[in-house]
Amino acid sequence: MALARWLRTAVPFALAIAGVALVGHRALVAADHFDPPARTGSDTNTVGFDVAADIADLYAFHDDANVYVAIGFGGPSATSLPGFYDPDVLYTINISNTGSRADTEIPIEIRFGRDGVNPGIEVRGLPGVGTLQGPVESNLVTSNGITVRAGVFDDPFFFDPQGLRNSRATGTLSFNNQRNRFARLNSTFVVLSIPRPLLDRGQPLDFWTSSARIRG
Repeated sequence: MALARWLRTAVPFALAIAGVALVGHRALVAADHFDPPARTGSDTNTVGFDVAADIADLYAFHDDANVYVAIGFGGPSATSLPGFYDPDVLYTINISNTGSRADTEIPIEIRFGRDGVNPGIEVRGLPGVGTLQGPVESNLVTSNGITVRAGVFDDPFFFDPQGLRNSRATGTLSFNNQRNRFARLNSTFVVLSIPRPLLDRGQPLDFWTSSARIRG
């Protein structure tokens, strides 16, 4: 499933812009891939690496009604593979909405487990709710209007690594918009739609994310 199409249908009015500012501010746009030890190239092989803990992207944007946050990991992977729902990885989305922009006022923790015989998700720290549990590949809606969905989506990141290598080697920009290393590949995403009044304190929102493997 395409992430942008799901946002348009499941959480209406989402704008395809990469800004998290609510008042006169534009956020930096960044992506991060291939971080696990020994996975330093653009290899889509998912064997032998801690792919489940490899955060790829964090997207955050808003419209008049909601703030949308999407964290991607476990990719890019072949479309034949299922989602990466590792119960021993803790994902945290940190949100700063008051005071110092380096403080975390709202830490949202995400873990996977079982929902019956199927993979399930538990999200803790949702503003005004606390904890939400349910199956993956489903829209989970809270009483105060938060929507959460975990599932496999077409990786929306677009990049030309060959163009980057050529540019570095020659000193001449050599990117080709017909080359997309992430085309026809998937990532696992957790997407949240949060009503703006639950987050908006009249200043820019800052988001950052982390993953940690739980041992013992």
